[in-house]
Amino acid sequence: MTKKITPTQHFSPRATLAALGMRVRSLKFFDTLAEHVRIKQKTVCHTPLEKLTDAFIAMLSGAHGLCEINTRVRSDHALQRSFGRSSCAQQSVVQETLDACTEENVRQMEQAMDALFRRHSQAYPHDHDERLQVLDADMTGLPCGAKAELATKGYFSSQGIRNGRQQRGASSPHATMKSS
Repeated sequence: MTKKITPTQHFSPRATLAALGMRVRSLKFFDTLAEHVRIKQKTVCHTPLEKLTDAFIAMLSGAHGLCEINTRVRSDHALQRSFGRSSCAQQSVVQETLDACTEENVRQMEQAMDALFRRHSQAYPHDHDERLQVLDADMTGLPCGAKAELATKGYFSSQGIRNGRQQRGASSPHATMKSS
């Protein structure tokens, strides 16, 4: 008698975030952090970088605090795997890692973010001496229901007064103006 083998399937309520996780891994985002950031902390199950990864995933998944790591990230195995994690640290352990960070670690993280910006940003290679860089800021309100998270009553130009969220964004279009 042969035993039928079924593949293990994991489903995530955050499938689009899982796709982003695959992209972040392909860009070697966390490798850049590993090159720059050295947190002096003993490793038992998870390295400090892995715990920073768990905190990053929690922020991207909409967590309002580290206490939500256990419910948003730790319970979502597909999401963990998309970011290259085989498991997730408990929220208290992630908090201990952040508490262990020093001013030097903050400087290291700034250097890592600078390196990532230089490598992946379209705005970095802009020649500021030759021309101005134009930024487009969008503060459009996003209509939503009265009970939606972060909903406030306000004026919407096409719909009058109703409930909505303030949506913010900025972009740098390719077309730029000559400086005077």
